[in-house]
Amino acid sequence: MHLRQNFSQTLLGNGQLFHSAGSLLMGLVFLVLLLTTSAIPAIAQQDVDEEEARRVYEELDRRLGSVVYETATLNMRIVDNRGRVRERNLDLWSFSEGEERRSLVRFNAPADVRGTGLLTINDGTNEIQRLFLPSLNRIQSISGAQRGDRFMGSDFTFEDLGNQDPDAFEFSTLTHDREANRMTVRGDRTTPASYAWAEFEIDTERYILLKATYFDENGNAIRELTADNITEVREDIWRANQLTMRDLRAERYTVLEWTSRTIDEPINRNVFTERYLQRN
Repeated sequence: MHLRQNFSQTLLGNGQLFHSAGSLLMGLVFLVLLLTTSAIPAIAQQDVDEEEARRVYEELDRRLGSVVYETATLNMRIVDNRGRVRERNLDLWSFSEGEERRSLVRFNAPADVRGTGLLTINDGTNEIQRLFLPSLNRIQSISGAQRGDRFMGSDFTFEDLGNQDPDAFEFSTLTHDREANRMTVRGDRTTPASYAWAEFEIDTERYILLKATYFDENGNAIRELTADNITEVREDIWRANQLTMRDLRAERYTVLEWTSRTIDEPINRNVFTERYLQRN
């Protein structure tokens, strides 16, 4: 009798054990399914955010390149960390068609930089930059290692004056205020640059860059660009008439201000040659 009772108790105890193990197993299965199904929408949303960020930046780039010809005169003001100011004046010619983009910057004043020019040519695959220095009467090629250097002592770099190719970034959306038509996009560099990544604040109604903050590989903000005095130069094409680049580490800044701008007037292609670059 005792043996039979003990055996029954053992069976009962094992049954409870089996029931508990089964409940635990079902709980684990449910948790795994929950985590898996929760992760799928998150991954899908991440893909959507990346696609949207890229689409917005590419539209920004498309509208920037939609003006085939542009001629402008600008004032440059360089302010150091002690408040000392250097003033410069320059002319700008630019051409954009398809993947081809060309630009020429030439300084008019002051006398010590008059005639200095920068020619940038991008065929959609490669970009070259040539700097003409009248004092040396020679053309200097800007190498990849020099693209992060200051352009003529300003807080803009040679890199800033080149093409900001969307394919040079991996994008993600940081914020998107649809009511205010504002999106902040993070662009991680996939090609060598003077910064590791940048945050671009974009007006998604006019598709113009309002602000860009550049970060080093440690996540430190190193430079900041802001755009002001934005006007419509053609239907749905907007341009900033003032750009300010701040060097956050050196505590100095440079302002570029457009004093005149002409668009859609053809420019002789000879302007975008080394021969014209050397012309005073």
